This record gives sequence, C-alpha cells and structure tokens, in this order.
Amino acid sequence: MIALSLAEIASAVGGQTYDIPDPRVRVTGPVVIDSRKVEPGSLFAAFVGERVDGHDYAREVVDKGAVAVLASRPVGVPAVVVDDVQAALGALARHVVARLGATLVALTGSAGKTSTKDLIAQVLRRKADTIFTPGSFNNEIGLPLTALTATDETQFLVLEMGARGIGHITYLTGLTPPKVGVVLNVGTAHIGEFGGREQIAVAKGELVEALPAEGTAILNADDPLVRAMASRTKAKVLFFGEAASADVRAENVRLTETGQPAFSLHTPSGCSEVTLRLYGEHHVSNALAAAAVAHDLGMSVEEIALALSEAGNLSRWRMEVTERSDGVTIVNDAYNANPESMRAALRALVAMGRGRRTWAVLGQMAELGDESLTEHDAVGRLAVRLNVSKLVAVGGREASWMQLGAYNEGSWGEESVHVSDAQAAIDLLRSELRPGDVVLVKASRSVGLESVAQTLLTDVQGGVDA
Repeated sequence: MIALSLAEIASAVGGQTYDIPDPRVRVTGPVVIDSRKVEPGSLFAAFVGERVDGHDYAREVVDKGAVAVLASRPVGVPAVVVDDVQAALGALARHVVARLGATLVALTGSAGKTSTKDLIAQVLRRKADTIFTPGSFNNEIGLPLTALTATDETQFLVLEMGARGIGHITYLTGLTPPKVGVVLNVGTAHIGEFGGREQIAVAKGELVEALPAEGTAILNADDPLVRAMASRTKAKVLFFGEAASADVRAENVRLTETGQPAFSLHTPSGCSEVTLRLYGEHHVSNALAAAAVAHDLGMSVEEIALALSEAGNLSRWRMEVTERSDGVTIVNDAYNANPESMRAALRALVAMGRGRRTWAVLGQMAELGDESLTEHDAVGRLAVRLNVSKLVAVGGREASWMQLGAYNEGSWGEESVHVSDAQAAIDLLRSELRPGDVVLVKASRSVGLESVAQTLLTDVQGGVDA
C-alpha cells in the first residue's frame, strides 16, 4: 500500500485512535485480514467471523510488526477503532484509489471473469505497472484488499467484480470507481438467487452505469443482453466479439491439435494473428475483451497479439492442464461451474482428446434454482452429443439428473455412471484409466472435486505442466 500515517487512515475511515503514541507513524506494509500474513509495517483488519475473532490476535500481530489494528473496539495495542471494519476497509480503499491517479479497469460477467481478468493484467503489465485481483477475490472484502496493494508506481488497477444481487456492483464501484468497465456475458450462474437472466443483466449493467463520461464501456457484441447495456452508460462504448459489427473482433477462429484457440485479431488500428496458450474456444471471447481494454488504453494490435499469445493461466483449477508421466492428461477445472462454463469445458475436452479416450468427471452446478434439473440434464445430454467417451457424474440428486440425461440421450449404458462422492470417482478412475486418456474434472467450488484431480496427479509421480 502507499505509505499512510495512522492519523490519515483514521481520518479516511472516520475512526478514533487508541493506544497510539504517535499518530504520525506510517503504515508501509500490506493491509491484511489473516494474522499469518502480517509483515513489518502492516495494518491488520480485525474481522469477527463465525469461528474466529480477529481482535483476539491483536497483540500477536503487533508483536510481528503490524503498525496498528483496524478494529471495532479497543484492543490494548495501537488501533484505529471504527463502527464497521468492512465499511472502513472499503473507505480506506476509496481513499487510496483517489490518491493514486491510476486507471481502474473493472470487469464482471456470469462466466469467464477470472480468466479474462488474468488476460487483461498480463497484457497491460507489458505497458506499465499493473495490480490485479488475485484469483477471484471479487467481493466486498477481497476487492478493497486488492486495491490496497497498489503503490505509487501503479498505473493500472484491474479488478474483478462479482454480484449475488441487485446493488452489489453499485456498492463495489463506489469503493473503487472504474474508468473502464467490461461486461463479458449474462448467463445462468446464480440464476436461482437472481430469479432470471434479465435480473442478472440489471445487476451486471450497474458497472457501465457507474462509468464517467470520459470512461469506456467494453461490451460483448455477441450477447444481446450485454449489447443492450450500451444505452445505460454515458461513457464511450467499444464492442468486442465475433460479430462483424464488433470494434474488436476475431476472424478465422480455429483450434490447434492440442485444443488451443487461434484467430485473426482485428482492432480499429489493424490486424494480427493470435494463438492462445489457454485451452478451449471459449477463451476467444475472453481474449477479445482483454484486447479491447488494451486497445482503448493505447496499445498497438501487434503488442496486444503478442501479449495474448504469451499469456498463461494465473489462477488455480481453471482449465489447469497437466500430463502425467504415463501419458494421462488431467484437466482440473474444478474451481467453479455453471451451465455456460460446463458446456465450454466439455467442448474443450473433446478438442483436446482427438483420437484419445475422454472422461468428463462432473459434479453439481450450484445456485440454479428452478432451472437445476433442466440444466444438469442438458449437460449429460451434451456429453453424449459431443461423443465424450465416459461421463462420471459425482454427488447426489443433481449428479443423478446429469447421468440420466446422458442415458436418455443415447444408448450409452456403461458410458455414463453415477457415483456417490469424490473417493468413489477416484476409485473408478484408478481402475480404468489408460495411457493417453484425457480427464476433465469440473463442478461448483462447494463440491470440492479438485481433490479428484489432485489425487490422480499424485498417483503417478513425474507429472509435467502441459
């Protein structure tokens, strides 16, 4: 974080100082909420959780070098005391962002946020110092913590914004006001909470409504609900997609023999060829969004194409491809799942598995509400239509719907199986995998299917990143 005195921090968050001999002492290290991550110069934000109260660690963190604690009560060590630690953390982020003068890029969407954020960051950091959200740290706590990692050298701040209801993105943009806003898509993720895609569009569109007139809204031309958001912003609009009308578009899209997308990138400043290191055609749209951001911020099409072609996967368990020493390829995409990302992952699996046996080890897609049965059934049917060699549906009712969809779509018989849990899936795969097989593991994060992928990788030593 940029260096701030405790007096300035107290003023920014509307807090009172306690047990601070000299308010001019400055915080020079990171702002953290985990006592294990405290460094000399840190500010420790004490949250009260269901099992742990951060205030109980106040003495420990100061002994480790923390300058003070951001707390909701006096704790016997230097502290800035506020009514609400979360609100104060947000206020501090807003203060720091205003001081910085960096260009803030925010993005949202039902699918692909984290992968796209990683691409944008990797492209922009070729131009200037760039800070970006780690993983999917995209909520009311994670977003300000990310913003607070910025320094005086930071020129670009790339922030992923999640939403679980109307007003969430409005709140987040109030903490970290963006100049560039990207909306990727409106899908069915969390549809059970929102009540419909139209409501999801209302929530995601809050991002473009928050943009200033001198800002830029970057919208997916291939998604009608996103394209319509152009009417909700006073900012300049830049469209990306495969549509001929898109300002930044892909032509001649194809997949390499290993399932990696290649295409011709067209921007208003020219055309250049891109071959991604990522797996699956769905990353073309993500790459186009990143290209549109970079174009808007002054990068040439050649610079953008080179950066995209060299960008890798920065976040764990998102189409993380590893080849075991026995020739089995494990695709760990178990961080999250919704119908759109599940379909994209299945198509990527088939593209990667040309001439090889393919396994789809799939679990529940959470928070689909009344659409859950239909969507799980549809995933099972799609696996059959794509000629996936074997579907292993893992878990309870939703997994059984998935397996039933596969069974009803065609005479699959033993090609689809329903198992009760991750261990049962591991036992099955251990007994049936053969050299050359490709295994996709995917489910919502709450299912914990990453254990399947991790176990399969440790079973055979010597795996190497593909």
